[in-house]
Amino acid sequence: MHIPDGVLDPKVWASSAVVAAAVLAKSVQHSKHRLEYRAVPVMGVMSAFIFASQMINFPILGAATSGHLIGGALAALLFGFWPSTLIMSTVIAIQAIVFQDGGITALGTNLLNMAIIAPGVAALSFRLLRSLSLIPRSVAVFVSAWLSVTVLSLVAAIELALSGVVPFGTAAKALLFWHTFIGIGEATITVVVIPYALRSSFQFANKESMLQ
Repeated sequence: MHIPDGVLDPKVWASSAVVAAAVLAKSVQHSKHRLEYRAVPVMGVMSAFIFASQMINFPILGAATSGHLIGGALAALLFGFWPSTLIMSTVIAIQAIVFQDGGITALGTNLLNMAIIAPGVAALSFRLLRSLSLIPRSVAVFVSAWLSVTVLSLVAAIELALSGVVPFGTAAKALLFWHTFIGIGEATITVVVIPYALRSSFQFANKESMLQ
């Protein structure tokens, strides 16, 4: 899902960077007042786990981008939306600056996509599904994690199309096809990891956890 340098139109990556910066500024402000101090090292552990998971990626033919697990749903469900954006931003920024995975000019767009939209979709869909009392928590986790990946693939297709890289239909077809399967993998990992996390120190990490 990383979009590399030199692909996006300047208007697309610049506007994405502005939106991402505004949301992350709100996340920092929110976390200063609501985040428990004990959550910081636990968030570091989660960042390391997601970082390692994202390093396994592959190019997607016809879409000028790559596919990999994202981790936004896992972070959002365990820590809440606002802290999850900081976790994901740390991961994506390190990858771009140290490993050149995603690039610098595309950093704002990758932050918007993977650090904001992915956790946001997961949080909103999980809350909606849990409001339907007949849906078990594990099913809500699975579906919200899957949606966070598939919806994000369509957002990336729109950004590529607006940049004139590839027609929307071509990009959407390639991205959605692969990320449908990647989403299943991400959803499965999220469902498996969450019970272990809740039995460990993650359980007191954040009062805003959506799983309490």
